[in-house]
Amino acid sequence: MTVDEGVDISKNGDRGVLKRIIKEGEGTDTPNAGCQVTVHYTGTLLDGTKFDSSRDRNEPFEFNLGKGSVIKAWDIGVATMKKGEVCVLTCAPEYAYGAAGSPPKIPPNSTLQFEIEMIDWKVEDLSPTKNKGILRHIVEQGSGYDSPNDGALVTVELEGKLLADGKIFDTRTVTFNLGEGSENNICEGIERALEKFLKGEKSRITIQPKYAFKSEGNSELGVPPNSAVEYTVTLTNFEKAKESWSMDGSEKLEQAKIFKEKGTNYFKASKFQLAIKMYKRVINVLEDMPEDSSESDENKTQAKELLLSAHLNLSLVYLKVTPVHHFEARDHATKALNFDQTNVKGLFRRGQALLGLGEAETALKDFQRVVEAEPQNKAAANQILVCRAAIQKQKQKEKQLYANMFDKFAKHDSELEKIRAKEQVDVIGEKVGEWGAGEGEWTDQMRDRKPTEFEKENPNILMLDKDGQFQNM
Repeated sequence: MTVDEGVDISKNGDRGVLKRIIKEGEGTDTPNAGCQVTVHYTGTLLDGTKFDSSRDRNEPFEFNLGKGSVIKAWDIGVATMKKGEVCVLTCAPEYAYGAAGSPPKIPPNSTLQFEIEMIDWKVEDLSPTKNKGILRHIVEQGSGYDSPNDGALVTVELEGKLLADGKIFDTRTVTFNLGEGSENNICEGIERALEKFLKGEKSRITIQPKYAFKSEGNSELGVPPNSAVEYTVTLTNFEKAKESWSMDGSEKLEQAKIFKEKGTNYFKASKFQLAIKMYKRVINVLEDMPEDSSESDENKTQAKELLLSAHLNLSLVYLKVTPVHHFEARDHATKALNFDQTNVKGLFRRGQALLGLGEAETALKDFQRVVEAEPQNKAAANQILVCRAAIQKQKQKEKQLYANMFDKFAKHDSELEKIRAKEQVDVIGEKVGEWGAGEGEWTDQMRDRKPTEFEKENPNILMLDKDGQFQNM
């Protein structure tokens, strides 16, 4: 290899991609998979024939790195470039367009050369709505192909600092189950990012307050309210949680029981969001079991009981969180009642949710069913009184609304009658006055006068004719 050929940067060391730097770039950062990069390029065959150039079009080229949207050599070579760098990539056919080429400009089995200038890149946005709430910049690539899943046991090294002043507030190695990080002061942004990490990866994660410690901050770590933070995170190890599709019925039931117990413990500790996650995991693991013909009747029965309990508990938790989620509480109570139509907890919680949604009459029916099943249930009896009071209040409100509406109609009609009466008096007075002291003259004004709106609406009103006699119009 000569200096002019450049350095072999192919992963297999097969000289498939050679890189020669023409102009050094700035700093040490390079883009990683998922970044949106912006480059200028000129592509030529080995004999110097130019087949494409973004410079000729004066249009920089943008693409998502590492997603297979460009030839393999580009995904490898551009990932090594710094901002402002200009290099030449020599790309063997198997890293370019292969045996087929790209007719008519690129013949089969062509080795290509690209002069590329790295203009800029945008780091990978991992936030759910792509609002730059969680930005990842890979410092060191990980290995393998697997990433942690929800519930995976992960071990990470991390350093957190405030974005505003660079103050470091967190340095530690911690092991936790993904999805339960808040128990270890791990914010949502880190957990979401870790789902994309490979083993051994080291990345900088910039996290906005919504996905960090929100408006509350974190007094234990010394993070002020509404603070943006930056973490450097290394995933040193992880053990994936077993997916439900890979479990048999007994394993699913055992896992669901663990999730249910965790959910109950979190609920008792008033950690409602974690409780919701655990109860939802119960549902995710078991939701198909009751209809699975391959499962035993005993397993199906246990699954139904656990699903009933999970939906009931979710309904309760949603009634406890702030702000209250009445729609979710109603829906989960209804799903619980699909397993047991007479379940008093399901009826009571759905009644509470419906009452919160302003559906007092429907809620009343649920509470009445509770009292029918349990005549001594004072809580339900009290809720019946609340429902009736709400219904009465609503009726009074409607009655007043209609009364006000009728008053407005009556007032409008009265004013309209006054206007019409005035129109009639004015018209008759005009015609009488136009006579002028009984002189018997019909003026031009009277002859040319157009009927008023009132006259059009009331054609039978008596009016004076040109001879001074009243007539029906």
